[in-house]
Parts: sequence; structure tokens; C-alpha cells
Amino acid sequence: MNFPPDERPPGRRPAVVLCRRTPFGRLRGAFATVEVHDLLAGVLAAVLRDAELPAGEIDDVIIGNAAGGGGNVARLAALTAGLPATVTGITLDRQCASGLDAIVHACRLVESGAGSWYLAGGAESCSTAPLRAHRLTSVPDAPDFYTRARFAPDSHGDPDAGEAAENVAAAFGIGRPEQDAFALRSHSRTAAARGLMAAEIVPVNGYGTDQTGRRGMSAQLLGRFPPAFRADGTVTAGNSCADADGAVVALVTSTERAAAAGFTRVLEFHGSASAGSEPALFGIAGAHAVGKLLGGLQLSPGNITGWEYNEAFAAQVLASAQLIGIAPEKLNLHGGALAYGHPYGASGAMLVANLLRRVSVPGGRPDGVGWSVAAVSAAGGVGTAAAFRPLTLR
Repeated sequence: MNFPPDERPPGRRPAVVLCRRTPFGRLRGAFATVEVHDLLAGVLAAVLRDAELPAGEIDDVIIGNAAGGGGNVARLAALTAGLPATVTGITLDRQCASGLDAIVHACRLVESGAGSWYLAGGAESCSTAPLRAHRLTSVPDAPDFYTRARFAPDSHGDPDAGEAAENVAAAFGIGRPEQDAFALRSHSRTAAARGLMAAEIVPVNGYGTDQTGRRGMSAQLLGRFPPAFRADGTVTAGNSCADADGAVVALVTSTERAAAAGFTRVLEFHGSASAGSEPALFGIAGAHAVGKLLGGLQLSPGNITGWEYNEAFAAQVLASAQLIGIAPEKLNLHGGALAYGHPYGASGAMLVANLLRRVSVPGGRPDGVGWSVAAVSAAGGVGTAAAFRPLTLR
């Protein structure tokens, strides 16, 4: 259930109060040998340190991860970070939506009264993700390697992400000029926001800034990229995201506990929705989730002043903006994954970090932000959207 303001019991109004992250590293770049749990552990420890919260107060660690080798990355990272063995962990996989779903799950637990403090977010090491293989029936011990998991049956189609982006571009009439222009704006906004991002970054191996992004991006440079997935296509490496390594963690609690702990500006959670689309057009699933979310909250797109939509491909973001009914320039005021990269499991949590930054840091112009929405489309045709409002506690 999604709640309008002030209709929840005391102590059950969830809020995101703090976000920290690693720098984002290029695939096989600065963090090529850093395993995903080690990326995550440093951020978990930093959130606790910065919040001045005893580790034993944490009720659970909830982490999204999309390309790992299984197991429980959340638990492994929590123990690596020095959290006591009494603190559990759970790892979620909704592919690129995983980090946002982890934060939503934490908010829902606070809302239900199940607990009070949660570390939630996402982590991905594309560089160290394990190779995957099927067993051959003819030779059981011989591996049959494959590049990614199956997300949909053949009856629906299961395209690779780039092919799906081309499908969306064709279905919604999104041309190359529009995609390149959106990508250029993402780079420009990301560059302008790097100073605001600095305080939330936890250094890794001596690196304290993002190692992703192309410095000096221009329209001329974008125009030189050839189609990446179809000879006659419009999707290029320039208007697509780059795979990245990184982790993002949010601290989630109730507004009452946040106030008692001394937090002043927080993002109060008001609801979420998930929705599906045909897998061949999976880039628009997040837009369907937004429609479902706003309908449940009895809001229109015009009520929303803060928009974050994951930028896996410019084509899918532009098509989703069409479906939602908003101008693309309203999206992602601090830039997006087209510029800073896409650590799959962490990207949804990065959207929430972007929203919190806008209302909590100097220069964030909190008075200009009201209802805010974060949304992600994920492989297989699934989308997640969540709604927040900034709240001043004192």
C-alpha cells in the first residue's frame, strides 16, 4: 500500500537519511581486482561511521546485486566491514532495479514495524564477476560458457540490452540526434555535480573520484561513434552507458528515529510500484511502474519536481519520458549513468543518492524539490519506481 503524508502510525514513516558510495570504476580499470564484497564493505562501514550509529543497532543489510556468483554478498560484506555476527544480510536480484528494490524493501520493513535501522543499496563488480557455464549433458564436467542469464522464454523474446534499446528507439521514433543530445546533457550535468558528489564518496585503493566518464565530451565526438548493435541502428557507445564497478549504500530508518539521531533533511518514503513490459522492449518497464505508482498516490507527472530515471541507454530514457508525459530535460539534474557508468546492482540506489543530495547538501536547493520519483527498467521487462518527499526534521 502507498500512503499519502501523515497517514501512517508513529514510528512507521520510513526515510532515507544518508547515502555513501564508492567511486565508480571502469570495467577492468581502477578496481579490476577488487571483489564486490570488498567494494561494498568499505561503504557499509563509512555509513555507520558517518551516522555515528553502533553497528549492533542495524536490523538487516539489504543489497542488490545482478552479476555476482551467488551466495549472499550482503552477509559477506557486512562481516568483512566488521559488523557483528548478529547482524544478518540478504541479497536481492532484480537486475538493474536491484539497488532501488533493496531500498524499497528496507522502507517497507520500517513501515511494517519489523525493524528500525537498515543498510540498503547495491553493489556490482563487473570486472570480477565470475564466468558462467552450463554443464554439457554429453560431457558432464565440461563447461559450456555463456555471457548472461536468460531473462525471458523464446515465446516472448530475450534480446540483449543493446538490441532491446534499438527496439525501443524504433518503436518510439527516437532518432540518433535526440539520443546524442540527451547523452551530452548527461555528461554536462554530471561534470557540474561532481563537487556536490564529493562528500558522499568513500575512497577505494586511493581513488576518491569516479574513474568513469569521458572528459571533454562534445556533440562532435558523439557524432563519430558508429552504431554498436545494428549496422543501420541509432544506439552507439556514446549514447549508451558503460559497465562499471561500484557500490552505493543508504541508511533507512523512521522519521522519528532520524530526528532523535540528529538528522535534519531526509527523504521520506511514500510508496513504490513494480510493473512489467514485453521483454523485447524492457527499457520502458520503469515508465509503466511510474504510471502505476502515481495512480496509487493520486498524483500526476506535473506534481513531481524531482525525477531520476536510470540511464542505461538514451533511447530508453527518452521513450520512457514520452510514456510518462514529461520533458526529458526534467530528468536527472545531477547527470546519470551515461556519464558516470552503470554498476548494475548499484545503479538504482544511486538514483536515491542523487535525490537525497539535491535536498541535503549545500547547493542542493532543498526548497525547490517536492515530490520525487526514482525509476529503473530492468532486463526481462520489469520496472520499479519509488516516491519520496523531502522532510525537514528540525
